[in-house]
Amino acid sequence: MGLHILYLNLCVRCHNRSMDPQIRRGALVLMLSMLAGCTLAMAVERQKGDSSKEEKKEEKQKSEKPKADAEKPPKTVYDYSLVDLDGKETPLSSFNGKLLLIVNLASQSSYNGQIDALNQLQKTYADQGLVVIGVPSADFGGEELKDPDALRKYYRDTAKVSFPVFASASLRGVNQIPVYRFLTDPKLGVSGGDIHWNFTKILVDRKGVPLARFEVDQDPADVDFQVTIENALAGKLKKKAAAKDDKGGGEDDDDDDGE
Repeated sequence: MGLHILYLNLCVRCHNRSMDPQIRRGALVLMLSMLAGCTLAMAVERQKGDSSKEEKKEEKQKSEKPKADAEKPPKTVYDYSLVDLDGKETPLSSFNGKLLLIVNLASQSSYNGQIDALNQLQKTYADQGLVVIGVPSADFGGEELKDPDALRKYYRDTAKVSFPVFASASLRGVNQIPVYRFLTDPKLGVSGGDIHWNFTKILVDRKGVPLARFEVDQDPADVDFQVTIENALAGKLKKKAAAKDDKGGGEDDDDDDGE
């Protein structure tokens, strides 16, 4: 503002007094240069101030993000869903408060006798809160029916399962369904990594938190397995690592799907 006033005063004096034209022109050029420099300096300072405000805003957002993430409740199995044999999406939150035994099924596997054992578990412990959840998959040796009608017929009419069986799904690789990505993530689910073979059983507690994992060679018909289920139902089973990390394959269970 001061430079503007000085410039106006100089202009008045230059017009009111006789002054050498060159001196007058030089004085005016000098004042204009000073005015331009002052304006530029003010613009730079304003830009610095705006940048400083933006940096502070970004720092505040960064500092608040970890706090917001920390306040988010950890994910549970209830955050996911499965598609049933009729193509209807079923949120797993509908099983809230139940002890879940999630099993990847394979009707054509030499281990398919475990379907009857799972059926018996469901009938025996349903009143205490157990729900067996079957997820067919052809990922391991191609030992599951791929035709949806044949799949429905097998589990409903042939095996006559008493527990919910869902549509065939991919349980590993790029097409892995989200719930299995959660279940096999050691930071979120239980240790053991990707599913190795058919009839891998994952026990999930009544709050939706993965509790234990059992590989294919751990038969649900075994007394020890049933005792584990009883302990889990009673709230006595603590989260533990996978019992085995190998696939426990059998005679016909060579992983020939090329993955």
